[in-house]
Amino acid sequence: MKPIWIVDDDPSIRFVLERALARENLPTRSFTQAREVLDALADLGGADAAHQGPQVLVSDIRMPGTSGLQLLEQVRAQQPALPVIVMTAFSDLDSAVSAFQGGAFEYLPKPFDVPKAVELIRRAVEESQREEVAEQQQADAPEMLGQASAMQDVFRAIGRLSQSVVTVLVTGESGTGKELVARALHKHSPVADGPFVAINTAAIPKDLLESELFGHERGAFTGAQAQRRGRFEQAEGGTLFLDEIGDMPLDLQTRLLRVLSDGQFYRVGGHAAVKSHVRVIAATHQNLEQRVREGVFREDLFHRLNVIRLRLPALRERSEDVPMLTRHFLQRSALQLGVEPKRISDAALQVLQRFDFPGNVRQLENICHWLAVMAPAQVISARDLPPEVLQGGAEAAASPVATDAGWELALETEAQQLLQAGEPHLWDQLTRRFETRLIRAGLHATQGRRVDAAQRLGIGRNTITRKIQELGLDDEQP
Repeated sequence: MKPIWIVDDDPSIRFVLERALARENLPTRSFTQAREVLDALADLGGADAAHQGPQVLVSDIRMPGTSGLQLLEQVRAQQPALPVIVMTAFSDLDSAVSAFQGGAFEYLPKPFDVPKAVELIRRAVEESQREEVAEQQQADAPEMLGQASAMQDVFRAIGRLSQSVVTVLVTGESGTGKELVARALHKHSPVADGPFVAINTAAIPKDLLESELFGHERGAFTGAQAQRRGRFEQAEGGTLFLDEIGDMPLDLQTRLLRVLSDGQFYRVGGHAAVKSHVRVIAATHQNLEQRVREGVFREDLFHRLNVIRLRLPALRERSEDVPMLTRHFLQRSALQLGVEPKRISDAALQVLQRFDFPGNVRQLENICHWLAVMAPAQVISARDLPPEVLQGGAEAAASPVATDAGWELALETEAQQLLQAGEPHLWDQLTRRFETRLIRAGLHATQGRRVDAAQRLGIGRNTITRKIQELGLDDEQP
């Protein structure tokens, strides 16, 4: 384990923390001033500092030379994921707040209670380790992410198809990542060295789609001033991905079937057959069997495309993947925006996991991009989530399906939010609220009869009388 770095010009502070952390089997390295820390990080080098440097930095604010705030600024620039705990006297409280706003993990007021200091450092170590795991997952992240069994089935199918160029039909709701599956199938296939060409057949007007797919000869129609290669020719020797195939017009379905059957096609206005050696992957969010029954999709083309079918699950079907995907998208958004990656609290993740995500993975990605810009702090709390998520999460928690655990999750979320806000006496506050609701429910169920309510709740009649007085429920109507 990497050491906890302690920097303070007071030897007694260093000694106390060293001894306390040693008892917890947490290694330490101490410094007397900020310059020593910066020199030590410089000696490690940029890449080595992240892997061999400190697990957590605990720094005083007021020191000779470079101050703790200046050290914080420079360390955060070099290692933005490193938790920094700032130690401060009461008179430095304004500085501590500034440090907190500048990215400090937490501040430790002097004189401090040693067990509380150790607990705070342990929390920072856990946060650091989570960030390391998240960074490693980001570095090692494949083109697709998912631990849910339904996604593992998709990954296994991609692996089994890696030696084949068989036609594949990918189905799933909009936003589930069908093009990612198509790209993965191409990447892990015998034609991976060839081009990958994608076309959304629903996004191109009918009168242009034929030319887009098959190309045209010069003079084939008004404006065709030169020969043009279509997507089939562009994808020669590789993969052609036909997205939203269910919306393809019937006459073009006939031409596509002929290409798949004969391995050749004609450009618009052309008379010479063009050979095609292309692997076709099609995708749709529609029920193609239903489209066949309605007469708007050719049955023979459906069977030609439906050689191997891969169904992508909706995000609500694999909510266990939401935390991993969220951290991945937050990292990617930060990289795109050129800002420091934000962390997300467990309470916020629980709200996201309860959300239905009608827009699936694409919607989660957009939410993470919004949070990277709009969330006010480095740690995203539940209250920072967009309104549609908070409303949707609340509805899910209140639904009959979620009633068994919904109130427990709501309680946990509330507690985590209050803890992050630094609310004092949290145990007494939440216990009082919980007991109030419970006794009100008991009195309501028994039409105000206290003895019956106590019996139903499993408490003594003296207890319920005392609680009613303590909680100020005497004057309430049952």
